[in-house]
Amino acid sequence: MLLLIVEWLRAHSWKVPTAFTYFSTRMILSAGTALLLCIFLGPRFIKKLYELKIGQSLRGAEECPLLAELHGKKKDTPTMGGILILFSMSVALLLWMDLTNIFTWMLFATTWVLGCVGGVDDYLKLRFKNSKGLKARKKMVCQVGFSSLIALYLLYPGFTSALSGKKYFRPPTAKEQIVLHPPGKKPVVAMETLTTQQYMAQIYLPFFKDPVFIWEGWWRVASFLLIVLVITGTSNAVNLTDGLDGLAAGCLVMVSVVLALFAFFSNHIDLARYLNILYIEGSGEIAVYLFALAGAGLGFLWYNGYPAQVFMGDTGSLALGGIIGVSSVLLRREVLLALVGGIFVAEAMSVILQVWSYRYRNKKRIFLIAPLHHHFEYKGWPETKVVIRFWIISLLFAIIAVASLKLQ
Repeated sequence: MLLLIVEWLRAHSWKVPTAFTYFSTRMILSAGTALLLCIFLGPRFIKKLYELKIGQSLRGAEECPLLAELHGKKKDTPTMGGILILFSMSVALLLWMDLTNIFTWMLFATTWVLGCVGGVDDYLKLRFKNSKGLKARKKMVCQVGFSSLIALYLLYPGFTSALSGKKYFRPPTAKEQIVLHPPGKKPVVAMETLTTQQYMAQIYLPFFKDPVFIWEGWWRVASFLLIVLVITGTSNAVNLTDGLDGLAAGCLVMVSVVLALFAFFSNHIDLARYLNILYIEGSGEIAVYLFALAGAGLGFLWYNGYPAQVFMGDTGSLALGGIIGVSSVLLRREVLLALVGGIFVAEAMSVILQVWSYRYRNKKRIFLIAPLHHHFEYKGWPETKVVIRFWIISLLFAIIAVASLKLQ
């Protein structure tokens, strides 16, 4: 919205400071907008949730008696606080992002498609007593279906051309650094332009400058599956992590800031050349939105920190996980996401391993309870200690991820 206003004012001979069009400025403004909206709208929003009696549902005493005892006080704490986060981020998007950029609309669609899936899940849990919400199979179908649409748009020219307009749906392009060796002359460094399909076919690893693999031919099917796995898996991993006061929100802030830095550097052709990373045209818009996520996450922590006054619920966790998953795909940083989001990976793997062990090892369990954060609660760690230690580990992963920019 801001860029459209600036363009209109300039067309009518008004002088507008150029700084307002900079990505760095808009990143700060989007973070501040989302943060302040969450903080100032929080009390009224939480009060409304209490009036609607949207209380958190807990695991039954028969299924997990100790957990029910530990979290008994949280029973009436309102959930669906993710609506506040998503609303704040959407306002920041409409105010400070380029509404003609495809990244803007992909992230906006991710926010509300997955937010609605989570909202339906939360509603069913609250509306019907003893309901476990949306069935896992239906939820997975929605997530995989949406992820597949994104993968099709990015990987297959026929699908892309069907949706690509002149202005709003123009596919992203990238440039990579190559070294030319003219006969009898010194090597020359140049930037080669890549189409959407070409740059999406490349796989990058932290601490490596060049792509370690390029999907070609039938390998594109594997690339398609990877995109679906990353988006769907991250969405569910964040959902599993959201089990203690402030845990998911705090980790999301760190992950989003790291990915935003990569998006910002990838958008600057000189910085991309200096760091020897892929230049992705318009990726600064991803950085603007990820800063909005970080700001909204901090604002939500104001009320979600122990003891929590509100929970984000599936409405927030599924959408926010999907956003960082889509962002990593667009930046070609899927493996980096696994590194910086190590807490999310550990939480998801703890559930997978627990289910596998129970099913195939004669009902034997690896953990006292899954996800992983509840395992440490069962071992006697206070909730606040679990959260703070997980935050510290997440910060360590974030530092390693940022260091990979130079140590490559």
